[in-house]
Amino acid sequence: MSKNKKIVKNTLLLYSRMLLTMGVSLYTSRIVLNTLGVEDFGIYNVVGGVVIMFSFMSSAMSSATQRFLAIELGKKDDEQLKKVFSMSINIHAIIALIILVFAETLGLWFLNAKLVIPIDRMEAANWVYQASILAFMLTVMGVPYNAIIIANERMNIYAYVSIVDVILRLLIVFALVWIDYDKLKLYAIFVFCITITIWMLYKIYCKQNFPETRYRFFWDKSLYKTMMHYAGWNLFGNLAYVTMTQGVNILLNLFFGPVVNSARGIAYQVNAAVGGFVGNFQMAMNPQIFKSYAAEDRKYMHQLIFQGSKYSFFLLFFIALPLLIETETILKWWLKIVPEYTVLFCRLVLINTLIDCISGPLMTAAQATGRIKKYQAVVGGLLLLILPISYLLLKNEFPPEITLYVSISISIIALFTRLFIISPLVQLSILTFIRIVLARVFLVAMVSVIFPLIIKHSVSNELIQYLSLYIPFIIKYNINQELIQFFAVCLVSVPSVIISIYWLGLKNEEKFFMKNKLLQFIVKITNR
Repeated sequence: MSKNKKIVKNTLLLYSRMLLTMGVSLYTSRIVLNTLGVEDFGIYNVVGGVVIMFSFMSSAMSSATQRFLAIELGKKDDEQLKKVFSMSINIHAIIALIILVFAETLGLWFLNAKLVIPIDRMEAANWVYQASILAFMLTVMGVPYNAIIIANERMNIYAYVSIVDVILRLLIVFALVWIDYDKLKLYAIFVFCITITIWMLYKIYCKQNFPETRYRFFWDKSLYKTMMHYAGWNLFGNLAYVTMTQGVNILLNLFFGPVVNSARGIAYQVNAAVGGFVGNFQMAMNPQIFKSYAAEDRKYMHQLIFQGSKYSFFLLFFIALPLLIETETILKWWLKIVPEYTVLFCRLVLINTLIDCISGPLMTAAQATGRIKKYQAVVGGLLLLILPISYLLLKNEFPPEITLYVSISISIIALFTRLFIISPLVQLSILTFIRIVLARVFLVAMVSVIFPLIIKHSVSNELIQYLSLYIPFIIKYNINQELIQFFAVCLVSVPSVIISIYWLGLKNEEKFFMKNKLLQFIVKITNR
């Protein structure tokens, strides 16, 4: 199988997984919000965020593990691969213990002394906290197993495990409604049980399919230093990222209370569902970037970076455009209870993700080189600025959405900063990246949004009354302005984005490739 076909196959497998989990997560989120209530839902998000604050340690090592395993696979050195895996298990065990110590001391004090949580819900918040710690420690210990699956490009296992995950999450929803017990405590316990199950499934699969994952105690001081030196700079970058996300979440709790955390939590759930389209595509592509760097195939690596950045934006924008325009309607239908600020938060978070997704392949390229000291110091430093700037603005009585405006501004600066730092590391042309990627995605975004916005502002009650004279079922089925406007925007958005991508986003050879594939598909269908 060719490299590109493997990326396409793995992307499709990950998409099947994502569509399944997205559908269920959107359904279960609505039930959980309505069952817990806005306040308890906000408590769960902010308390879980305190635990995730410690994730910068494991996230740093996760990137290092994926990088080292993929490089050894690219070199086809089985013995060294076994050593890297065993060392990564040792290191992650140490990280899990460190997280436990910090979480049960500093984190526990912060939860009980600083967070804005109603007194009568403090006991339930502590249950959530302890369950989140245990679940997070299991997640940390599962990182090497997930890394080896990704490095081997066995993305089908994610689709299979997702079926189990989906079934369990649906059972949670029914259990929350049926069982007469504190819903917040119950939800935390059930989520922890799902984490154990998923961790075990990945571990069993790896042991049966990858001989290198059969752990044996091994300690190599030189390898430990190499991995930790690499992870050390990742540590700073991941600390910046966690500060940017969960730090701001805690900041909002201190200034506005759990209701705003609830709105932000919903916004990030929508973002996670939509962002999965890009995350899965980049997950399928990343091992090829690592392996092409290890094989010193710079031409193919550059091609992956250009196409990965551009297609990541197109994939996300295709889904995000109707969501950005019809956010209020979608949230109203989905949740019924829509906390204040949720609509604006959703829109701003999606815009932020559209900017950040362009950087994904650039970040992977930096990780592949292993020379990340300057990259993490500069980009991490920029991301760290989000928290103090947000604090100063909130202190001066700015509204909560100002934190996302700050984040968007820093994301734009960080994108260009990444490009200038990574360019000399992999001999990538900055002007070519701007011409092939940034100019094209900007044009596609500007042009494709025009007609959907015109349609949105053209649909009025007067127009519906006029149409009902010629289309009787509008009155018969009580179809209102909101419904017609939503479907009109969606129907116009799809061709608008596709045509803009084809004419403005693709190079001539990419257009030729697309036409060829379309003709092959038509011939295949007509010959059946």
